[in-house]
Amino acid sequence: MPAPSRFQSASPVFLVGDIAATMRWYETVLGFDANPFPESPPHVFCILRKDGVEIMLQHHHGYRKPALYEKREGGVWNVYLRIQGVRPWYEALSGRDDVKMLEPLCRQPYGQTEFVIEDPNGYVLVLAEPE
Repeated sequence: MPAPSRFQSASPVFLVGDIAATMRWYETVLGFDANPFPESPPHVFCILRKDGVEIMLQHHHGYRKPALYEKREGGVWNVYLRIQGVRPWYEALSGRDDVKMLEPLCRQPYGQTEFVIEDPNGYVLVLAEPE
């Protein structure tokens, strides 16, 4: 192990078939800021940012993520987002037609209150807050 070194952060990277549509969903539904490359379509890469969270998007023409959520008891997650104010987020998102709710707000035995949504590409996001 090199010393003195320190890991700074980690960012999930989602492979998607349409970066422009994906970044619009993250901007309008979850309030992320998008930094695509190149700036004008067709985009090949994008960094989505909100507060201290980053999600990266890579383009692959025609890519469709396999549906895996039901393959494991408790679901298959792609990113676990620790947030403040999980209840207001749940209330705001649960009534939207453009949000697929996979699991309702629930207090978990491991001390988190969380709910689970799916983005338009099939990536599963858990939004959670300790209680």
